[in-house]
Amino acid sequence: MPASDVQWRKSSRSDQHGGECIEVANLASMVAVRDSKDPAGPKLAFDLASWRAFTRRLKSSEFDPNV
Repeated sequence: MPASDVQWRKSSRSDQHGGECIEVANLASMVAVRDSKDPAGPKLAFDLASWRAFTRRLKSSEFDPNV
């Protein structure tokens, strides 16, 4: 898929002031992640199983130091 065809979307927790935020793009068999403040910068790609496991752990607050 050409880079120009990739549809990026911001995190639902993003604010309108450009705070700390990521954008994700669903690719054929992967999920790509980039910093919304640096869209031309580096991107990370995760296979679907790893991305699902990561987001499940985020939602359970496993990475939250205040829990």
